[in-house]
Amino acid sequence: MKTGYKVHDCMTTKPISVSSDLSLQQCAKVMAKNHVGAVVIKDGHRSTGLITEQDIVRKALAKGINPLTKKVKDFMEKKLKTIKPGDDIYNALIIMRDLNIRHLPVVDNGKMIGLLTLKDILKIEPQLFELLVEKFELREETRKPINRIIEREAICQGCGAYVENVTKVKGSLLCERCAKEQS
Repeated sequence: MKTGYKVHDCMTTKPISVSSDLSLQQCAKVMAKNHVGAVVIKDGHRSTGLITEQDIVRKALAKGINPLTKKVKDFMEKKLKTIKPGDDIYNALIIMRDLNIRHLPVVDNGKMIGLLTLKDILKIEPQLFELLVEKFELREETRKPINRIIEREAICQGCGAYVENVTKVKGSLLCERCAKEQS
């Protein structure tokens, strides 16, 4: 499914960045001050990774690690999934949904030129929110005792078409045609 909007149309071109030698607490302060959920890690002029508020909470704080003594470089993500500036934002959203991430570095000719966030995408194309809701519902389904209605309006995760009825097949919401192909 193509939206007509490219990643470069809505990406953040000057994301907040910090050095990998900063303490986790200092990094968290920079994030709080700038109201961002992720910062790019730069050493010199080179982008070397990304750290999110979830990284800080899940990899450090939840494990009792002192954020005053540990450095960003010990918890940042170095192996990043990236996207090109000319790609459609639908493709970016699918990557983000499938990898359960909210921030996607934008790379052109091997250089990070921006950062795309879920908020960036949803500001420009709010109807794509349905794709995210499906993922959340599937994830929550295992933790909720109430069975959900399987058939409803949604975007088919097989062909990308908007249909009135989808059925869950092997964890994916599929239209009738794609569901038959999976059988």
